[in-house]
This record gives sequence, C-alpha cells and structure tokens, in this order.
Amino acid sequence: MDTSASPLSQEDFEEIARAAARTNESVRLEFLDGKIREKALPDGYHGRIIEWLTKVCLQARPELWLYGDQGLHVEAYRRGNARPDGCLARSGAFEGAGEWASTEDVEMVVEVTSRDRDTNQRDRVDKSAAYAAAAIPVYLLVDRGNQSVKVHSEPEGGRYAKVNEVAFGKSVSLPEPVGFELDTAPLLGWVG
Repeated sequence: MDTSASPLSQEDFEEIARAAARTNESVRLEFLDGKIREKALPDGYHGRIIEWLTKVCLQARPELWLYGDQGLHVEAYRRGNARPDGCLARSGAFEGAGEWASTEDVEMVVEVTSRDRDTNQRDRVDKSAAYAAAAIPVYLLVDRGNQSVKVHSEPEGGRYAKVNEVAFGKSVSLPEPVGFELDTAPLLGWVG
C-alpha cells in the first residue's frame, strides 16, 4: 500500500474525523490507503454478531475483551486509521489511548460485512492489507454477503500468508495468539 500520494497528514485526518463526529454522530470515518472512507453504520444483525462474538471470546479467553469500534493506527508509519467492528485485546489494553490506539496489544480484529457499496473493497481488500501491515496476528472477517468466515493469519510483508475460509455453520480454528475453535453455526440465523 502506497500512502505517500496522499497530501493528508495523520493529524489532518484526525481533525476531520473529530469535526465530522461533532457535526453528525452517525458519520464514522477511516483513513485507509491514503483515502478517507466512510464506515457504514451497523444494522441489527451486525450488532447481534458482535454481541455473540463478545460472549464467545469471553468464554474462551476471559482475560481478553472484544472492544467494539476502538479506532486503531494501521498501515506503515501510522498513516492509516481503521475502526474495526471488534478488537480482541487484554482487558484494559486501551486505557488512556484515546480515539486512535496502537495495535501493539491487539490479538485479533473483527469485521462484519455491511450492505453498502464499499464493503468489497474496504473489508475484503483494504482492511486485510492494513491489518497485515500493522502486524495484527489474526483478522476475522464475518462475510455475510458470501455466508462465510475468513480467518487471516501470519502477517508478513503487508499481507496475510494464511487465509482459511469456511461456510457459515462449520467450525474454524482461530490460530494463536487467539487459540480457540469457533463454531459458526449461529451465523446462519443472522445473515440479514
């Protein structure tokens, strides 16, 4: 990802994002691949999936928490900002971090696809590359459009070396450092 073409600095983006949030609380912005992008607001099934994943993660790894909507600095040289649907990290990892935190303590990020025109590029392409560039160990993509779960792991060179995709209803291993089996059967009821 080459973000050098963007004249927008990290500080400029953060100022724009704060101003947009003050003006309209339903606007959520991200800065990926040198471009400002609007993140779609979640629908009810989207929220239910995050609720379910939070419970599953807490049962499997009680020392961790799935933080919803924590902004992260991603991409090389912190020239990107993403707001994943969930960040799995130790409890208290983001205390005092502010709106845009380091990815240092993040073990897994979660995205649930939305029903908007940008979901293919944003969730399936740009975010995968940004999270890999930030060396986040696991990227879990709940792809409602394809009715599948993709587990990206082993980040290296700005991409994930391993991608394991299973259809909703099957179980999938979330590799270390997450380290547990995820039964995706409940997702069959929340395709929306």
